[in-house]
Formats: sequence, C-alpha cells, structure tokens
Amino acid sequence: MLNALQNPLSLVGRLLLALLFLPAGISKIGGFAGTVGYIGSKGLPMPELGAVIAIVVEVLGGLALIAGFGTRVAALVLSAFTLVATVFFHAYWAVPAEMQMVQQLMFFKNIAVVGGLLVLAAFGAGGWSLDAKRQG
Repeated sequence: MLNALQNPLSLVGRLLLALLFLPAGISKIGGFAGTVGYIGSKGLPMPELGAVIAIVVEVLGGLALIAGFGTRVAALVLSAFTLVATVFFHAYWAVPAEMQMVQQLMFFKNIAVVGGLLVLAAFGAGGWSLDAKRQG
C-alpha cells in the first residue's frame, strides 16, 4: 500500500519543503534593505551579496522542488545553504539564556529540514516530477 503512495507523498513532501524556501526568498526581495541589515548585524561580510545569494537559492530552489526539476541538485544546494544559515542565524549557544530556547528550537528544526533535503537528494523527486518525465 505504501508503494502506491510513494509518488503523492514525494510530491507533498517537495511542496512542503518548498513552502519554507519560496516565500522566504520572495519576502527578501520586497524587504531587501532589511535583509541586508539583518545579515550585516550578524557581522557577515558583503551583506548585499549574501542577500542576493539567499534570494537566488531560496526562490530557484523552491521552484525546483515544486516542479521536481533538478531536484537532487536543488536539495543539495538548499541543504548546504540551510546548514550555513542555521549556524550563523540560530546560534543558540551565543545568545542570552532567555533567548536560547527559541533559537535552539529554530536550530534543530533547520537541522531536521537539512535531513529531509538530504533524503530528497538521495532518492529524488519521485514519479510526479519533471525529473521523472525527462528520464521516461
């Protein structure tokens, strides 16, 4: 029975992962100055370039997941991006005690997302994807 659900579950999984990235990337476009300021506040160099990279990765990666196009590469790029962003922006070990719980939750939520993306990179987009259509 679960084999019959493989393609629909893969599609739903891709859509839910994309829901994390695509809206975030689009909101960074509209709030570019705020995004640059936030990146700069973390002491990262070239915050404008960082914001552009974040937008490109989140928007293109999110769209790739939705379509199931270049899914394995997109998932690897999104996983690396998410891991790096998590270390810099959810460093719960470096914030005051009253802020640690929320940052720790965000940190480990993002690590779990990285895990999901790595599974997607390993097994691909499933049959209901442009990747499957290109192979068939």
